[in-house]
Amino acid sequence: MLIKTVNGKTPIIPNDCYVAENATIVGDVTFGNFCSVWFNAVVRGDVHFITIGNKVNIQDGAVIHCTYKKHPTIIGNNVSIGHNAMLHGCTIHDNVLIGMGAIVMDNCIVESNSIVAAGSVVTQNTVVKAGSIYAGIPAVKIKDIDQSDFAGEIERISNNYVMYSSWYKEEE
Repeated sequence: MLIKTVNGKTPIIPNDCYVAENATIVGDVTFGNFCSVWFNAVVRGDVHFITIGNKVNIQDGAVIHCTYKKHPTIIGNNVSIGHNAMLHGCTIHDNVLIGMGAIVMDNCIVESNSIVAAGSVVTQNTVVKAGSIYAGIPAVKIKDIDQSDFAGEIERISNNYVMYSSWYKEEE
């Protein structure tokens, strides 16, 4: 793993987190407990800060960055960031699933208990409303989450990634 200090800021990663050997975490990045950063993921807090809550999984190939002097990236608790997703200068509230390959752009807010579908692009300044699923390019609301089969999925995935990371930590 590459964990690097930039401009005097060093990532803060609790011991109960798992960081894959080829993940990159640099600069002003703070993690909560029971997080995981998977293979080839990049969390780059060089141009602004990144704050990550508890039980957040940043899956393989995901990129998290900020906007220079404008927008930090803030991620709440129980958030799953799918493979190859990209978050840039945005705020993600608690209990959110960002699908594989999704992009969440500058100054977006994804409210709690929401899903951004795989491959979606949440364009700049969009607010994803609480309890909804957004999909498409550009992403738009397609349904309320309590009307879908996904109601328990967000927490299940978050808990599963805590379990998966324990398998890797046992091998260290």
